Amino acid sequence: MLQINIPLIALAAILVIGLIIYLIYKNIKDKKKYEKEKIQSEIKPEKHDGDHI
Repeated sequence: MLQINIPLIALAAILVIGLIIYLIYKNIKDKKKYEKEKIQSEIKPEKHDGDHI
């Protein structure tokens, strides 16, 4: 008869779920950072000389 080690399977499942949550959180954070950098790179102020009216 095959014995299943329930605590070991539960620990592995918790670790996998934790890793997935961490990766999703990291992805959302990186996406926000990328979008902010993209917006800043697209909106560059025009350079003015000292004699503008």
